[in-house]
Amino acid sequence: MIKPPLAMWSREIVSGDTLDGLLAEAGLTGPARADTSLAISAEYDLRRLRPGHILTVEMSANGSPRRVALDVDEGVRIEATFDDTLSARVVSPEPEIVVLAGTTSIESSIFTALEDSRIPPRFAVDLAQMLGGTVDFRRDLGGGETLRLLWREARIEGDTIGQPKIAFASLDLGDALYEVVWPEDATGRATMYLNGEVVRVFAEPVKGARLSSVFGRRKHPIYGNVRMHTGVDFAAPRGTSVRATAPGRIAFIGRRGGYGRVVEIAHGTETMTRYAHLSAVPDSLAEGQRIAAGDTIGGVGATGTATGPNLHYEVRVDGRPTDPLSDERLSEAVEGEAQGNAGLDRLAEARARFNDALSSDAAPSTPESL
Repeated sequence: MIKPPLAMWSREIVSGDTLDGLLAEAGLTGPARADTSLAISAEYDLRRLRPGHILTVEMSANGSPRRVALDVDEGVRIEATFDDTLSARVVSPEPEIVVLAGTTSIESSIFTALEDSRIPPRFAVDLAQMLGGTVDFRRDLGGGETLRLLWREARIEGDTIGQPKIAFASLDLGDALYEVVWPEDATGRATMYLNGEVVRVFAEPVKGARLSSVFGRRKHPIYGNVRMHTGVDFAAPRGTSVRATAPGRIAFIGRRGGYGRVVEIAHGTETMTRYAHLSAVPDSLAEGQRIAAGDTIGGVGATGTATGPNLHYEVRVDGRPTDPLSDERLSEAVEGEAQGNAGLDRLAEARARFNDALSSDAAPSTPESL
């Protein structure tokens, strides 16, 4: 027996549209519209509907709905299916991970060099975070320095989704070659090399976050006066995981005035790291507990004196604040495992991946996919 063809209705959402109005336009009855809206809203916040989303309705020969699909951002689809019972699900396509490589010459600034070479300019923040305490970008960059990068992008049907993730960077200053290898795992721990030797390990407290304020004197964003900023700030959505940057012992969990909710970790007798403005701290975390680099110790928040969700990350040595991006004492706590063959092997692998990407037929000299 040949099944009768389904009637298909589809339209792109424009400003002013509502889901109920679109379903009515597609021919659904009042009860069917109510049931469909309820099913889809259980999987997707309808307040997030925006122009460019697409609604598709399949109708059976007798005029009853068979399937309603809402295509939203980054290839995600919410489907409501009318079988024996009405059910809804979220269909998320598996993205293709594309490896890209690029090389550029710095003439004015790293940001401009990246932008001119079609390399994501946001990587300038990653480079500042890793190299800013070691390389003086104003004094050491005189023009003509070579910068090489390897990164990954997630794509669905050719469209990039999310943010690109840097994997390797090489900055050649002529008399010094700085290289940074970022890990593929969730630790966020990056290793910096100078002329092929490990010089620093930095475990990011918030993986992939934007460095929004650096260490030093600044105009306070709330009080308006100039005062010392005793740490660095990382802007990220509320609840984003905050990780310990080095192994140590939990010294304090609680609130400290403008810092809001705080976790402090002691690294030996001299060095302490402070993670402030946290939205929450895991129930399993307790003072005196041993912690490893990369362990989750809280979530990004806006507690205390904060203009929005961010992590205030602070390093204190003998009670005095020091620049987290330049102080070397904390690095010593995690460098041991990066030294020796393991650290050098990671560097060799990163160099090989970069060279393979850049020399492939698909990427002769500019960023292209492998």
